[in-house]
Amino acid sequence: MKAITRRRLQKRKRKIERRLARQGKRRAAGKSRRGGPVMNPDGKKYEVSDKSRGLAYGGIGLMHRLAQQTGLVEAIDRNLHLLKIHLPYHESDHVLNFAFNALCEGTCLEDIELRRNDECFLDAVGAETIPDPTTAGDFCRRFSDSSVRTLMDAIDEARLNVWRQQPDEFFDEAVIDMDGTLVVTTGECKEGMDISYKGTWGYHPLVVSLANTGEVLSLVNRSGNRPSEEGAAAEADRAKTLCRQAGFRRIVFRGDTAFSQTEKLDGWHNDGVVFYFGYKAMPNLVEITKTLPETAWTKLERPAKYQIKTTPRQKPNNVKRRIIREREYLNLKLNSEEVAEFTYQPTACQRRYRMIVVRKNISKEQGENVLFDEVRYFFYITNDEKATPAEVVFSANDRCDQENLIAQLAGGVRSLAAPVDNLVSNWAFMVMTSLAWTLKAWAGLLLPVTGRWREKHQAERRDLLRMEFKTFVNAFVKIPCQIVHQSRRTVFRVLGWNPRLPTFFRLCTVLRL
Repeated sequence: MKAITRRRLQKRKRKIERRLARQGKRRAAGKSRRGGPVMNPDGKKYEVSDKSRGLAYGGIGLMHRLAQQTGLVEAIDRNLHLLKIHLPYHESDHVLNFAFNALCEGTCLEDIELRRNDECFLDAVGAETIPDPTTAGDFCRRFSDSSVRTLMDAIDEARLNVWRQQPDEFFDEAVIDMDGTLVVTTGECKEGMDISYKGTWGYHPLVVSLANTGEVLSLVNRSGNRPSEEGAAAEADRAKTLCRQAGFRRIVFRGDTAFSQTEKLDGWHNDGVVFYFGYKAMPNLVEITKTLPETAWTKLERPAKYQIKTTPRQKPNNVKRRIIREREYLNLKLNSEEVAEFTYQPTACQRRYRMIVVRKNISKEQGENVLFDEVRYFFYITNDEKATPAEVVFSANDRCDQENLIAQLAGGVRSLAAPVDNLVSNWAFMVMTSLAWTLKAWAGLLLPVTGRWREKHQAERRDLLRMEFKTFVNAFVKIPCQIVHQSRRTVFRVLGWNPRLPTFFRLCTVLRL
């Protein structure tokens, strides 16, 4: 970051801090600027500027440079061939059009029209025009199964370029999570939709991700009635190959009970893959568990989700529990958890694996009365011989973060949708739109971590990787800028202040902006 940029940011930071401090002093003294609410609509007027040119999503220029610097644009145009002629658009223009629409808070294809009619947005991405919503939808319909695969391979090519810039400790372990989700469709004419296990019409996409960074390594759209595990082994192997190519020294697979595909376990074990899978509580496993001596069981102490750094506040009353008791609803209460293990050979396997079992003592209550206690068993299969049973349980349960990622793709990025008319075209839409989430992860991975501020930079990097998509958009994309043309370049003059602008400018320095 340039010294003059740092000084200007510090000046803006001090200004807002002084303003907040003044308000705090007034509040402490019981004074206020006016008798009414602090938000006052008076004294305002809207006009159309005839000199200044501004853009609300000024960070989109940085995202465009990120796509270019990682080699993504080149990889797409070199590998993906869906257009016979390029008048005027290339394949990369179409793909980035979907990703940029998501980064600019577009929720549907029609929102592309807003960017298309924004002169400053066009200047920010260096285009005379961008595809309209109808053209974008037609581009989705050009895809076949193989061309969607080609697009994912092109994204992986850029991903490898990003990974090559990471420190050696980054490659210690690759944790690959897999899970399915449901996409509900409306209407009756979307090809490939079917009735899901929840009774809804739609699709059943499979998402495979790298837990280390939150990147989506593979996204496959499937008909709504397909089982969760269908195709999961092939996609896991694809992710494994990619991580091995990048140089990861340890590969870990995680998934719930639907993904414990016993016919694949021996092959993965022989290939050096470590796996933690949930396992169905089949009657024979329950019978084996009941024969274990009490000495085999140890109390399962789950670690705290986070540490409170400040003085803890008074714990609020549990409103939910109070209502349940007052209305005498049935309620399940966890009393205790114990963990044990034994070896088990699934029918499709040639060797035995560790089977970790969690025994939960649960009370069934109605109002103030405890009706009865019951014991439930939860199983996990693994080939990890070094981890303790508790560590296996915690590692397997950590894959629940995959559900948070899927929630971000669905609710934040809006990539898990079906705006087009068939399964493959909607698959293409999902892949292209989820690229916005991948660009967020790459932005975090490319943040430099150097010098005496190393710990602070590492914290910024972790924060960016774990950041929700809407927060990322507000902090790194939704930056109001004045657009100024200077000879052969376009200058983005950042207006206002937000606490993450120093990180934004560090990323600008890395990408030579």
